[in-house]
Amino acid sequence: MPGNGGSASGHPGASFYTPRVADQALVRLADVGFATSGSVILRGVDLTIAAGEILGISGPNGAGKTTLLRLLATLLRPTSGRGTVLGTDTGARPQELAPVRRQIALIGHSPALWPDLTLRENVDLPAGLRHGPADDDPLGAVGLAGVARLKAAHASLGMQRRVEFARLLTWTPRLLLLDEPHAGLDEAAGPLVNHLVTRVTDRDGAVVMVSHDRNRAGSLVTRRLAVAAGTVLEAPA
Repeated sequence: MPGNGGSASGHPGASFYTPRVADQALVRLADVGFATSGSVILRGVDLTIAAGEILGISGPNGAGKTTLLRLLATLLRPTSGRGTVLGTDTGARPQELAPVRRQIALIGHSPALWPDLTLRENVDLPAGLRHGPADDDPLGAVGLAGVARLKAAHASLGMQRRVEFARLLTWTPRLLLLDEPHAGLDEAAGPLVNHLVTRVTDRDGAVVMVSHDRNRAGSLVTRRLAVAAGTVLEAPA
């Protein structure tokens, strides 16, 4: 694996990451950059993510971490370079990316729930759209069975985070993208994050986790990256 001083694309400070199993790469980015309104957010990103990997990403606020997650989720298109996610070009048309997006789960820094729906409805609605209601009780599994009829707008941040993880108990994505997954969760919820991450990798998926809490994420991560001033570097274990 090359050191931090160079990259396959010739961009100083970038690195090329080789997956543990080359023929199981779920993500390949080559010299990818993203800019908006004349501002460069990411530049020269060379990144390969293999099945079974759990990437931990750190970096200061505004460095480009969330933008990288959104590129991996195909919600943003690179403004330079090329890439594939789950075998599909990141620059493909929306209809071509639709099957890929159905295999990706992104949990952002702020919970994405429908505020006027109950916690139960916030789990059952996306599950029904995907494959029908779950046979078990995902809300019960995350400790929320007793407040299932509470509207999301009236739930605490910790409850809302648990609802997002309950959704993941109804299906298993190939690519799980987590932006500060421990934010708003108490220590008791740590095993829930661990369980969901392990569930994805055990089924040949991959996980990318942005976290400022190195201690809580540390036991899971198999490789660390750092984002600084729009560049992605390999970080010490």
